[in-house]
Amino acid sequence: MKNLQIAGVVLLALFQFNCKDAKKEDAISKETAQETAADSIKPVLEAKNFDTIIDGKKVNLYWIENKGIKAAFTNYGGRLIGLWVADKNGKQTDVVVGMNSAKGFKTSTEPYFGATIGRVGNRIANGKFTLEGKQYQVPLNNGKNTLHGGSKGFQDVVWDVAKTNQNTLIFSYVSPDGEQGFPGNLTVKVTYTLTADQSVKMEYEATTDKTTVVNLTNHAFFNLNGEGSGTILNHSLEIYANEFTPVDEGLIPSGELKPVKNTVFDFTTKHTIGERIETKDEQLKFGKGYDHNYVLNGTKKNGLNHAATISGDKSGITLAIYTQEPGLQFYSGNFMQSKNTFKSGAKDDFRTAFALETQHFPDAPNQPKFAPIVLKPGQKYKTVSVYQFSAK
Repeated sequence: MKNLQIAGVVLLALFQFNCKDAKKEDAISKETAQETAADSIKPVLEAKNFDTIIDGKKVNLYWIENKGIKAAFTNYGGRLIGLWVADKNGKQTDVVVGMNSAKGFKTSTEPYFGATIGRVGNRIANGKFTLEGKQYQVPLNNGKNTLHGGSKGFQDVVWDVAKTNQNTLIFSYVSPDGEQGFPGNLTVKVTYTLTADQSVKMEYEATTDKTTVVNLTNHAFFNLNGEGSGTILNHSLEIYANEFTPVDEGLIPSGELKPVKNTVFDFTTKHTIGERIETKDEQLKFGKGYDHNYVLNGTKKNGLNHAATISGDKSGITLAIYTQEPGLQFYSGNFMQSKNTFKSGAKDDFRTAFALETQHFPDAPNQPKFAPIVLKPGQKYKTVSVYQFSAK
């Protein structure tokens, strides 16, 4: 009997050892699979396809990474062109759509994929504004209005680059006085950092030598199921805003702050993007879907406004956005027309990516009730936004 007991103990110990060993092997296999997936990213984006000259300046491809997150950028337009995070199964998934060459971005019918936007993000009515008694006219590139800084905004310039460590990239650019009609020599610095908590931290800074207007943002187009995975209409979205800014047919705000309650714009509770997008609503008609600015309600986390939380229905990947900005532009990919080819080989089909841009409100220079975007000599424009990823 005693020998049987000893044998039982030995067998139990062997079983527990084998279980631990199996778990260890599973963990190693999972880690190896993630590393293999991360390695497979590189052939999708090759340095030689970005090694070119635009406007007399050198363009390149840049990589930064941190534990479990990896991003690709190009200094043409200061663009985020790919972002790999783990899905619910640990598979590395590219959640930012983009092209596989500088030429692809340069010739794209959609000029803003992943770009750093400026001098003034969003729209300026009739391309006109007045500063210190002087009226300025900037190029009209969106019907009768100006969008994202004009026909040659920051998305179409080559930025200087500094890579300070493996997880940080700094873009800088000096926009000369009069560029696109804007006053003042504007010195801009944008720092993109991948943090250990699976975030992309975006830090914007600017100074000027003449009174001007500034509203910087990033125009990444996301699909949390992965680039080329199809529609984003089944993504579930929450926006921490009780009001939005209604617009006219040209998507210029009326100046009113309208409550979202009892409207198709209410994302204070979770809804899918596609749930109400075909509703007969004048505002949806004007935007051909969602293309509107939300007034953030001040919900805080770590001192920043919690702007939105959105989840991919297939991948389990969730994106939470935090910002110092007062507004968030939600764009549901309404003008995507299958005219451009992404790095995955997929076309930019209708509503296969969305944008959530942290910002001051559209047409702020002409809207006295909106927070101003005026920057004067001696002042420093400084704002931070954080895009944090998780999966379950």
